[in-house]
Amino acid sequence: MNPRPVHVQAQTQTHSGTGLRRKQLSVAIMSTLAFTVCFMVWMMFGVIGVPIKQELQLSATEFGLLTATPVLTGALIRIPLGMWTDKFGGRIVFFLLMLSTVVPIWLISHATEFWQFLVLGLFVGLAGGSFSVGTPYVARWFEPRNQGFAMGVFGAGNMGAGLGKLVAPSLLVAFGWIFVPQVYALSMLAMALLFWFLTYSDPQHKVDARITWREQLQALKDPTVWKYCQYYSVVLGGYVALSLWMVQYYVGEFGLDIRIAALLASVFSLSGGVLRGVGGWLSDRYGAHRTTWWVMWVSWVCLFLLSYPATTYTIQTAGGPVTFTLAHNVWSFTVLMFVLGIAWAFGKASVCKYIADDYPSNIGVIMGIVGCIGALGGFVLPIMFGMLQDLTGVRSTAFMLLFGVVWVSLIWMYWTEVRNSDYLKRPKAHTPAPATAP
Repeated sequence: MNPRPVHVQAQTQTHSGTGLRRKQLSVAIMSTLAFTVCFMVWMMFGVIGVPIKQELQLSATEFGLLTATPVLTGALIRIPLGMWTDKFGGRIVFFLLMLSTVVPIWLISHATEFWQFLVLGLFVGLAGGSFSVGTPYVARWFEPRNQGFAMGVFGAGNMGAGLGKLVAPSLLVAFGWIFVPQVYALSMLAMALLFWFLTYSDPQHKVDARITWREQLQALKDPTVWKYCQYYSVVLGGYVALSLWMVQYYVGEFGLDIRIAALLASVFSLSGGVLRGVGGWLSDRYGAHRTTWWVMWVSWVCLFLLSYPATTYTIQTAGGPVTFTLAHNVWSFTVLMFVLGIAWAFGKASVCKYIADDYPSNIGVIMGIVGCIGALGGFVLPIMFGMLQDLTGVRSTAFMLLFGVVWVSLIWMYWTEVRNSDYLKRPKAHTPAPATAP
C-alpha cells in the first residue's frame, strides 16, 4: 500500500454492554433517516426541475445545469465537512448542516428566474455534504469487522432519491411544484431536531486537536486516494447524475406522464440506495476489491446495452427489402436500470469499505475527499448529458459517456490491483496499524 501522509490517532470503542448497543442502534438509525432526508432534498430538482424547465423554456443543457447546481456545493463541501467531523464530532456538524439548508429550501418556492434557482440550488446543495459527516460518525461507533455493514446501512439513505420521486410528483400534481420545497423545508427542520435529541457524542471519536488542516490534506498526494475517487465517480457520481436525469428521460424517450416516469425512475434510485447495506455485508465478507471488481463488470455490461440508440435497419433480401427496429421498450430499459442500481449500491458500500480498511485513523477526511470527487461527477455528468443530447439529438449518449467512465475504472483496477498479487493476498478485512506522526 501507498503511505498515508495524514496522521491522526486511531480511535477505538471501549464501551461495552447494552448501553453501547443502544447508542449504536440509535446513531445508525437516526443518521440513516437524516441522510435520507438530505439526499431527497439534494435530488429535488430531478423532479420539480421538469415543470420548471417547461415554465422557463430551458434547453437540455440548461436543465442539466439546473439539476446539477446543488450537486456542486454538495461535492465541494464534503472535504471541509469531513475535517470538521474528525475534529469536532459528527453529531454537532450533522445537526448544524441540516439547519443551514432549511431557509434556502423554503425560498425555492418563491424563485421565478433561472438565476434565482441556480443561486438557491447552491445553498440547498449543502445537504449533499451530509455523506462525509454521517459515514465517519456512524463508522466510529462500530468495531472494524462490522464497519462495512454499518456504513452500508447509513449509505442506504441514498434511497432518498427514490423516495423523492415517489412523494414529489404527487405533491406536484395536487398542489403545484411550489408546494414541494415547502414540505421539504419543514421535513428537514423536523429531522434536524429529532437527530439532535436521539443521537449521542463520544469524545474519543475526535482526532488529536493538534492535527492541522494542512496535515489532513496531505492525503491528496496519495495516488490510492485518487483511485478510490475514480471508482466513486462511477458508483456515486453516475448514480446521482442518472437520478437527476431519469424522470425527464422517461418523459422524453417514452412519452410517459411525469408521475409514471418518476415511479419508474424510482426503481433505479431505490435499488441504488436500499441495497447498500447488502453491499457493505458483501464487502465485509468477500473484501472490497472483489466486490468492486464485479460491480464494474456488471456496470460495463448494463451501460453497453443501454448505450445502443433506437435504430431502424433495412435489409435487402431476395423477396425485397425487410425493415426492422432495434430499440429498448420501457420495460427492458427499466430492468437494466434496476440491475445497474443494484450494482452501484454494492459499489458505493465497497468503496467505503476500502477507505475504512486502508485509512482507519482518518476516515473523515479521506471520505470527504473521495466523496467530493465522486459527487463532482454527479455535477459534471448531467451538464454533459444535456450538451451531448443538444449536440447529437440522441438521448442514449448519456449512457455512452458513462460506459467510457467505467472503462477507465476497470483499466485502473486491473493495473493496480488485479495484476498485483501482493495486493490480492491482503486479508479481506484489512486493518493496518495506525500511522505515526512524522
